[in-house]
Amino acid sequence: MGAGLTDALRLFDAETHTVDVFGDVAILSTYGDDVALEPLLAKISQPTVYLKRRPREARTSVADDVAPPVPVRGAPVESLVAHEAGLKFEIRPPNGLSVGLYVDSAVPRAWVREHARGKTVLNLFSYTCGFGVAALAGGASRVLNVDRSRKVLDWGERNYALNGLAVERRDFLAGDAFEWVGRLAKKGEQFDVVVLDPPSFATSDRSRFSAAKDYAGLVRSVSPLVGETLLACCNLAAADSRTVRGWVAQSMTVVDELGVPAPLKVFVARPR
Repeated sequence: MGAGLTDALRLFDAETHTVDVFGDVAILSTYGDDVALEPLLAKISQPTVYLKRRPREARTSVADDVAPPVPVRGAPVESLVAHEAGLKFEIRPPNGLSVGLYVDSAVPRAWVREHARGKTVLNLFSYTCGFGVAALAGGASRVLNVDRSRKVLDWGERNYALNGLAVERRDFLAGDAFEWVGRLAKKGEQFDVVVLDPPSFATSDRSRFSAAKDYAGLVRSVSPLVGETLLACCNLAAADSRTVRGWVAQSMTVVDELGVPAPLKVFVARPR
């Protein structure tokens, strides 16, 4: 992953639960209604633990009973700075189901950091710009981050600042990534590396996306933007690696699969 301090990582990964740690804070995520908490808490040494009861299907809003804003153990922590291979990221443990960094994407972030020198990078569905931070840390010449939420892009700008990276507002585009793909393609733009990491499900006023039905089409629409490499990520648990590889291979040539914890699947692909 590269040299440097890492205190953001996945401690446990099981079918019924995961435990992600960020320094002295642990995030316990459960899947299902009958998971016993006490035995899990006994295995966690971090003094503060937040609980996320993750639904089987995506929701547009998160109730306090799903992601309680107060910890199930220890003192509240509104925010902290965690590290991945020496890079800094602001983590907000009470922030619903998503606290600022998906630790299961550490391997693809490391890949981007290793291969970004001198490259232009398009970071679609960027969330808090973890891939953008990794790319610039690896020497990318430019990174364009695109996400529907201005709030998370502002969070991404905070991550840039934490790492001493210059913040150019033009490189943080708020809006529907599906629409931006079309606009950029019409302008004839290309990027050396395109990071494609969509949610499994997404809805907007104009579109509805389901990875199971639409991932192959999304790769097809993105492919004109790819100058050298597409890093295609898919976190749909119901799809296995062979299926996702097939979706990507309809439009691109798959050259590698990055080994990452399930259910994430990550493929390196090139234009034909």
